[in-house]
Amino acid sequence: MATKLYGIPNCDTVKKARAWLDAHKIAYSFHDFKKDGLSAEQLDGWLLQLDWEVLLNRRGMLWRKLTDAERDTINAKNARALMLKMPSIIKRPVLAQGKTLRVGFNEADYAKLFKV
Repeated sequence: MATKLYGIPNCDTVKKARAWLDAHKIAYSFHDFKKDGLSAEQLDGWLLQLDWEVLLNRRGMLWRKLTDAERDTINAKNARALMLKMPSIIKRPVLAQGKTLRVGFNEADYAKLFKV
């Protein structure tokens, strides 16, 4: 089962997830949102499995840079458009392990998923 980690390399949470995967010798590929972007097809697949509110990072710098009007009128449709336009506003990291998706990093959750 291929493992893929999505995020941005200088994010502290992404760094923790990568360090954990490396320490446990779990092979994975890394998808850098800033360099590689995010396709509509990929995001739509995630949105079939996860609610848009799980994916949207409302605590990050990009969220705070939005206007009050943008933040106050956020819904599924414009959240999708925003995540496609600025993939860095997605909560990180997103871990795809086969058909399983995890958002954020939790050591215990990773250990259970990878049975280590």
